[in-house]
Amino acid sequence: MSIRRVCATLLVAVCMMWATASGQAQDWGGLQRYAAANAELAPAVEGQPRVVLLGDSITEIWPDRHPSFFEKTGYIGRGISGQVSAQMLVRFRQDVIGLKPALVVINAGTNDVAENQGPYDEDFTFGNIVSMTELAQANGIAVVLTSVLPAAAFRWRPAITDAADKIASLNARIRAYAAEKGIPYVDYYAALVVDDPSRALDPAYSNDGVHPVAAGYAQMEPLVVQAIEKALKKACTTGDDCDCCK
Repeated sequence: MSIRRVCATLLVAVCMMWATASGQAQDWGGLQRYAAANAELAPAVEGQPRVVLLGDSITEIWPDRHPSFFEKTGYIGRGISGQVSAQMLVRFRQDVIGLKPALVVINAGTNDVAENQGPYDEDFTFGNIVSMTELAQANGIAVVLTSVLPAAAFRWRPAITDAADKIASLNARIRAYAAEKGIPYVDYYAALVVDDPSRALDPAYSNDGVHPVAAGYAQMEPLVVQAIEKALKKACTTGDDCDCCK
């Protein structure tokens, strides 16, 4: 091998090492956000199925805007504001699999459409959702998939004018995939969208057109609970003594 080729190879290796180290230093995937909380979490109790809600800011602020829901259900929120589906996939092992839940609820796509990490590609976003689903199932974790919430625009991305079309298209793919695989699907979109051509998030349920207020979460909660109970009952194979089957 020539000296030039050796130098080129070394340069590529150094660049890859730098990129990896830089990414870890910046914690692009948000691995540190819940690291302490995960470490402090008590082991799952037999007969009490653990449920994790994975998502972005819509999931992260849920316990603050409607805390009684998490208090009475014991669900664990693992949302990080601003994250796209690829970042959720990066932390899926730590924030979902490592917690040994019976079930995970996946809500992803809003920030992909908002282009928080670059140009939106529906195939990539959908693929990330499928990958998270398959990772969960490979580890014996039941899955509930949800629609992206309606949004006509993003205040932090005013150049995006076709959000409603992109969200509708992605939701159609998630819904079809869930039906094909027999996975419960929660249609937050239908419950929160306004009945007009804008297809915006109903202002009765949001102050900014993207994030629900308490009234919005009150609409979402019975829908996701019904899907969780359905998925747990389907997944339960331990007999009549299994709480999730009752």
